Amino acid sequence: MDDSRIKVQGTPHEVMITANGAGLRELAERLIGLADADVHDGYHEHLEVDLGLVAGSTSLILERNENV
Repeated sequence: MDDSRIKVQGTPHEVMITANGAGLRELAERLIGLADADVHDGYHEHLEVDLGLVAGSTSLILERNENV
């Protein structure tokens, strides 16, 4: 099985998320988890270097917010 590799890069105008297949599946699972009815508004997950992202990445926060 491949190791998950996710890289996040940002500019003032856009964010680019690049990942291998395992990384894309991990992101999908995290997003599906946030969409679960039992997850409360404001719940969030941090992805940072050494916490799911490869070196050189910009930190990323995934948050559930029903008021968006």
